[in-house]
Amino acid sequence: MKYVVVLSDGMAGRPLEELNGQTTMEAAYTPVMDVLAPVSEVGMAAMVPKGMAPGSDTANLAVMGYDPKIYYTGRSPLEALSIGVDMEDTDVSFRCNIVTLSEEDCAYEDRTILDHSSDEISTEDAAVLVEALKEGLKTEGYEFYVGTSYRHLLIQKNGKVVELTPPHDILTKRIGDYLPEDEVLCEMMKKSYEILENHPLNVERRRQGLHPANSAWFWGAGKKPSLTSFEKRTGKNGVMISAVDLLKGIAVGADMDRIIVEGANGGLHTNYEGKARSAVKALTEDGYDFAYIHVEAPDEMGHQGNIQDKITAIENVDQKVLGIVVEGLEKAQEDYRILLLPDHPTPIEVRTHTGDPVPYLLYDSTKKETGVAAYNEKLAAATGRNWIDGYKLIGHLLQEDIC
Repeated sequence: MKYVVVLSDGMAGRPLEELNGQTTMEAAYTPVMDVLAPVSEVGMAAMVPKGMAPGSDTANLAVMGYDPKIYYTGRSPLEALSIGVDMEDTDVSFRCNIVTLSEEDCAYEDRTILDHSSDEISTEDAAVLVEALKEGLKTEGYEFYVGTSYRHLLIQKNGKVVELTPPHDILTKRIGDYLPEDEVLCEMMKKSYEILENHPLNVERRRQGLHPANSAWFWGAGKKPSLTSFEKRTGKNGVMISAVDLLKGIAVGADMDRIIVEGANGGLHTNYEGKARSAVKALTEDGYDFAYIHVEAPDEMGHQGNIQDKITAIENVDQKVLGIVVEGLEKAQEDYRILLLPDHPTPIEVRTHTGDPVPYLLYDSTKKETGVAAYNEKLAAATGRNWIDGYKLIGHLLQEDIC
């Protein structure tokens, strides 16, 4: 038996007037999901424990079977594992987004965040700007590291974890109400705007009609994480396929192998097919039992508030990921179980994560379940199947108890 998780990040949402009361999941054309839903187990799962912030960090840990209440130490430290930073126990890691701030003539505090991803800036362009920050913000005990796209890293030696605000939670709001209380971090952010505002790369981005990547924004602070081996816990050797450092970092912490897919970038125009084909190869040719395919695009489109692009992202997950995986495993005559779900909702109208339960679909190629007519939030909730402790759902997929 082969096991697959297709994680469509932020896919779930809420009914929209623009879609005549439908969610983006309901509005999307999803022929593969429509075939699987009537013969699959469908229900709802609470992936983010009550009282914890609804993020891809806590939620993906839960999907992997790691209770966030036990294993979560912060988002950025998981990304540090992927980047290869050898953290000491006393270090603190901060996510450093390269964001777009408004550029009117005003104080830094009075600006607003227009785009938490700077138009999904490429890693190559962002690396140039991070190098400028390294040079311009040299501070004893602090070190910058390049990550992926707009997602980068700041490590503080002998630091203290402080509460910081994710930039995607405060889009279009005045940033002065959300700046760090820590003076060093706050001054770094202010000075980063001075360094990046008229950087030649940003001058060129404006010329091209792109958002300038004109400020650092720190958040997601935490200490060095400690995860137990996924294979030791489950008896399954697994592989992670994702474009983002958070998921790759979880894989490093869980001693899972990672597959880097060319053209996979965490955006709407990622290499969906490459991810799916890599998973099929890993399962049918390379001897893996378990594959975790993470697709960031629906979440990014939710943050951008773009209804049509979020629908497109969901349709791509259906036809270019799920469809290829099903076809590949069927062709190889493998028995398999697929768990399809978002980690959390990212509703269009709020443009950030919520802690609502998410719909899941569990398909077993060896037996047919009594499912629902279509896979979406409304019909999944109507089944009455509810996983209150969402981190236990992985054991259900693998058909075993996991400690």
